[in-house]
Amino acid sequence: MKSLITMLLIVLTAVSTHGQDITGQWNGILKVQGIQLRVVFNISRVENVYRSTMDSPDQGARGIPVTTTSFENATLKLTVANAGIVYEGVLGNDGVVVGNFKQAGQSFPMNLSKDIVEKERVVRPQEPTKPYPYHSEDITFENKKAGIFLAGTLTLPRETGVFPVAILISGSGPQNRDEELAGHKPFLVLSDYLTRNGVAVLRFDDRGTASSEGDFKTATSADFATDVEAAIDYLRTRKEIDKRKIGLIGHSEGGLIAPMVAARFKDVAFIVLLAGTGIPGDQLLLEQQQLIGKASGLSDDVLQKNQSISKKAFEMVVKSTDPEQLRTDLTNYLSIALREDGTAALPQGMNVDDFVNLQVSQLVSPWMQYFIKYDPVPALEKVKCPVLALNGENDLQVPPKENLEAIKKALTKGGNKKATIKELPGLNHLFQESKTGTLAEYAVIEQTFSPMALTEVSDWILGQTK
Repeated sequence: MKSLITMLLIVLTAVSTHGQDITGQWNGILKVQGIQLRVVFNISRVENVYRSTMDSPDQGARGIPVTTTSFENATLKLTVANAGIVYEGVLGNDGVVVGNFKQAGQSFPMNLSKDIVEKERVVRPQEPTKPYPYHSEDITFENKKAGIFLAGTLTLPRETGVFPVAILISGSGPQNRDEELAGHKPFLVLSDYLTRNGVAVLRFDDRGTASSEGDFKTATSADFATDVEAAIDYLRTRKEIDKRKIGLIGHSEGGLIAPMVAARFKDVAFIVLLAGTGIPGDQLLLEQQQLIGKASGLSDDVLQKNQSISKKAFEMVVKSTDPEQLRTDLTNYLSIALREDGTAALPQGMNVDDFVNLQVSQLVSPWMQYFIKYDPVPALEKVKCPVLALNGENDLQVPPKENLEAIKKALTKGGNKKATIKELPGLNHLFQESKTGTLAEYAVIEQTFSPMALTEVSDWILGQTK
């Protein structure tokens, strides 16, 4: 799930105004479909010119340049052009700026104050609270190939004993060890359930995220696979772990990475694919775009145009061998396509050039190029250990039927007769009980992880490792 605030930004500029003192740190809480994000604007004034940066602490981003800052007649306006962000509000006598945060054509009320603001507590009844009825240990381990240390948590059913273990592999985007997103902590809930039922769990922060070292932005799925391999090597050093029963649980992109690792490490005891992919990345993104767009109410005409543009762009990525030439080609193609499409609606505060630059930067990133070109079938054909593949019926990000069928076909072709493939009714991409499966639902659903799915995973693993 992509971040609300896109971290692709440009060089700082500003305009000068006169009036009340607006300099200093201004704090607000952005509330979007049940998600709460702290937003901080840092405003300074040098020689009658206002300059600003923006922080998004909950996304780990600080010092984001603000493109323009103006303050006139008590009205504050800030824009971040490449992210399509516009904030506008009025400073009152009480020292509070009352205004709206706008991005991607949507507007959200958000007030700013110089006081520190706290997020409202969101009730997530499945999240465990300490003290846990099991042993929990914060650990670090080294990925020698990448030259980085990764930080995580190892939970054991008891402090002493020998246990089967599952390594949790997160989905796309920078995730902490709890795979925290949309106000939920799915990996915390999953690890708690498994550990209570006799399975040790190692979950860790993605490289370059939270307490782990490394550079997330330059990494691909193949790089993340080496992080998982390093986790396996670490677990082999622990006396509490049964070395013959080390398995992997991957969610979304993690379900792509787990077969990569299992294909190379023949002693991986089992893998669980939660919304794992079975079709090439370009096909998956086209299917995802169509399903999410349709669920969002886009017309058939708009959906068809979007598919046509994206398909051509993905083809250019697949055929490309020169990243700089790809950037040029994509920029030219998308600029022409958008200008020819008179119905194209750009996010507020962005012109065609800004929007094209944003899209191109995402498409030419190392991760996206690798993902678009990657076909999971060859790795799946090499997996010989037991496999449990689960998808939710309402998953709009990894469509269940196409991916489960492809996973089953690849495993069968490779001679794997130990596969269990299931589509779980009513569940979305996060394995929550859902109505529509739309991304907007994730945060407003109180449940973090369906008990039905938790039971499926736990019972199957225990069956493989007893």
